[in-house]
Amino acid sequence: MRAKTGDRMITHGRTVGDVERVTEVIEVLGENGQPPFRVRSADGHESVVSPGPDSEIRGARRRRFLGRG
Repeated sequence: MRAKTGDRMITHGRTVGDVERVTEVIEVLGENGQPPFRVRSADGHESVVSPGPDSEIRGARRRRFLGRG
């Protein structure tokens, strides 16, 4: 699993009813984009993680400005 700063890490719930957690990768601590990653959650909490098989990395969302193609 590789990531870069700004990517989102989604960790899926392990049991029925668990919600997925979405965090932002703010620093890659491993070599060549490999874990561990420093991530930040929506509430501002930061932690260092080595994601397991229930996680995936998605590229950073690109923002579109209104009125531009």
